[in-house]
Amino acid sequence: MEFFKVEIDDYIATITFNRPPANALSSAVLKELTSLLESIETNDAARVLVIHGEGRFFSAGADIKEFTTINSGEEFSNLARKGQALFERMERFPKPIIASIHGAALGGGLELAMACHFRLVSENTKLGLPELQLGLIPGFAGTARLPRYVGVAKAAQMLWTSDPISGVDAVQFGLANQAFPEEKLHEETMAMAQKIAQKSPLSIKATIELLNSVKNEQYEATVDREAELFGEMFVSEDGQEGISAFIEKRQPTFKGK
Repeated sequence: MEFFKVEIDDYIATITFNRPPANALSSAVLKELTSLLESIETNDAARVLVIHGEGRFFSAGADIKEFTTINSGEEFSNLARKGQALFERMERFPKPIIASIHGAALGGGLELAMACHFRLVSENTKLGLPELQLGLIPGFAGTARLPRYVGVAKAAQMLWTSDPISGVDAVQFGLANQAFPEEKLHEETMAMAQKIAQKSPLSIKATIELLNSVKNEQYEATVDREAELFGEMFVSEDGQEGISAFIEKRQPTFKGK
């Protein structure tokens, strides 16, 4: 594999995302993670999955440079649907997936983390959805998942200001389960994973199914509409200006068009 390393020991599959410098999410990354999940699902040696990032970040977001290779809003919407499908599969995956987050989980990186069954964070990590800084919106079900964890009002503040929150605040708002000093994060994550791995895989699978049963048609309609609007924002003048400004390392000038 090009972007992920996997180690399975004592029923725990540790998945390391390694795409320096920022562990950015691209189409190729999504494809590789899909294949990886397929192989782990049928591997009885793995009962719990832990996803963490190599280097400075869990994942600092989507691969913005890849956006410059996309030619239409429809193609951009299709990218969103691929990400949504993968993250939905993660949320329904029959084995627990824990996100162990240090450094930052921003944009698509936070959407990846929110697709895991729960999140453990370092106290000083940064979590946020800054897509509106580019004149875009989240596309991998971020607008549907974030309000489920932090509430609609806090989700609105995070989206509209683009300001990240700390790991400590993420616990307070319900986005993360627990926060630890960064040097203790991996140790604490593995201890919790080991506790879960000792449970019956059948009962774990049953509870994952039941926890997902609280979703409704409104959730599905939201993520479908998100993909459509993701494409519309991409082809807008503001969307193109935001992407160009990011690549050129300058502040964008939005005109509402």
